[in-house]
Amino acid sequence: MQLDLNLLTVLDALLQEGSVAGAAQRLRLSSPAVSRSLGRLRRLTGDDILVRTGRTMTPTPYALAVREQVGELLRQSRQVLTPSRELDLAELDRVFTLQCHDALALVLAPILLADVADAAPGVRFRFPTEAAADTDELRHGRVDLEIGSAVPALPEIRHEVVGHDRFVVVMRAGHPYAQGLDLEGFAALPHVLVSRRGRLSDPVDGVLEQHGLHRRVLAAVGATATAAHIVARSDAVLTAPDLALRPLADAFGLVTVPLPITLPEPPIVCGWHQRFDTDPAHAWLRTRVRAAFALVMAA
Repeated sequence: MQLDLNLLTVLDALLQEGSVAGAAQRLRLSSPAVSRSLGRLRRLTGDDILVRTGRTMTPTPYALAVREQVGELLRQSRQVLTPSRELDLAELDRVFTLQCHDALALVLAPILLADVADAAPGVRFRFPTEAAADTDELRHGRVDLEIGSAVPALPEIRHEVVGHDRFVVVMRAGHPYAQGLDLEGFAALPHVLVSRRGRLSDPVDGVLEQHGLHRRVLAAVGATATAAHIVARSDAVLTAPDLALRPLADAFGLVTVPLPITLPEPPIVCGWHQRFDTDPAHAWLRTRVRAAFALVMAA
């Protein structure tokens, strides 16, 4: 059965006003239009709804029985079609999943958790690491935000660039090149790479080749902390974004020096599925992540 839900609005007005003329005035319709709707309601329900008693009209027992239910249905319909955009952080109970490289999680998580803890005590976070291959976690709703350096290609994935990083060279304190290094010295050192796919080369190798140089890559590891641990105990160096290395440099006693080649500054990109565009809680999450990265970059 196909129902015209506009009939509920007419039925509610008829039951509230007790007359066709009153309902027409309330709805700003003509009396003939409301009379036609009343006829449709009578045919649909098999009940007269309003019957004439002298100069007035009286609701039938059925009409009296459904009057409150009709009003409640309309109120619920309005709530569905005009949802509230107000967000009560104190009552928000939600788990947000932010997928990013482990080094970015090291930077972001402490600031974000401290920022959110008092304002939204019911909010919890998951920080799964990036997978070795691209996934559809955002599309399927298993991840709220993906944070990385790549701009999403799918049209349904929204994104925002929240900042830019810069590449630096990391080495142990006391390294022979801890005060700085030139291009030839950089190429001559042993290197460790961070690659979720285990690749043994990256854009640095392409720039070195343009200068007729090659470097020796000892290993590719999946986590920045692993690379930092190796670098802290050898003369190997690591080339990586500065923001991601700051907490590890402190933890492992590392130093950073400028990279002797020019590489584009990697963007920090937050991506989310369009289903969350107008979700108040998700919009709030994006503002807190944006603020956290702004705080890190200002330090």
